[in-house]
Amino acid sequence: MLRRIFFLLGMLLLSACSPNGQSGGVTPLIIGTDATYPPFEYKDESGELAGVDVDMGRALARHLGRPVEFRNIAFDGLITALQTGSVDIIISAMTANDERRKSLDFSDPYVTTGICLLLPKNSTLKSAEELKQGRRRVVVKIATTGEQWARANLPGAELVALDSDPACVMEVGKGSVDAWVYDQISVMNYGLRNPDTTRALLAPIRIEQWAVGLRHGQEDLRSQINAFLADYRAKGGFGGLADKYLAKERDYMKAQGLPFVFDASTPVSKP
Repeated sequence: MLRRIFFLLGMLLLSACSPNGQSGGVTPLIIGTDATYPPFEYKDESGELAGVDVDMGRALARHLGRPVEFRNIAFDGLITALQTGSVDIIISAMTANDERRKSLDFSDPYVTTGICLLLPKNSTLKSAEELKQGRRRVVVKIATTGEQWARANLPGAELVALDSDPACVMEVGKGSVDAWVYDQISVMNYGLRNPDTTRALLAPIRIEQWAVGLRHGQEDLRSQINAFLADYRAKGGFGGLADKYLAKERDYMKAQGLPFVFDASTPVSKP
């Protein structure tokens, strides 16, 4: 009988320190991200998740005193995963806007950026306004704010909706579209990587901010995340992420007279 009691006690101790990281009954913080967006979220050479948002997510979990688990989910499935409880929060370069606020809440912003244009190398376009003239063909990535902007502002354009960055870049490089509407850092990087076939028009069409997504009604968690973001910024955490992942982008944007993505944290639109 004593042997059985000791056996059961041992099993209880093992379950309390299980390999899934739920030590002492603390549940992991499950973060949804789409690991196809370097340098913010991607898989490194060893197949492990890495990037700005991944490092920030790990730091957030430490701040909350919880182990962390990431779930790699296609971007257009992240909000559904949050709503169904498959993930606790979303950290995936997600713009906080009014349309998405119908489905989820957001933390304070941690990135301020803009959407702009990647053009074919020989394009004569000088502004987004010119896209509204004549019959245009514009590529967009599905479920992004670039797609939302194009559908709202280019009613006369033929939109080509694709599900990956490389596919969109390919359309631009082939000259089969007039432009790709996407975020500044990505457009800048793709322009630099493909100088023979593309050029970046970095002047922002619209300023946007990225934030952590969470389910409606989780005010305590949102307050904790906001406290973390303020503390992380004050202690130089975002500066460290820039040094590690975005040094080239930071220097290039400053040389172009553009504010860097971590330079502002005050919301630019209504909460």
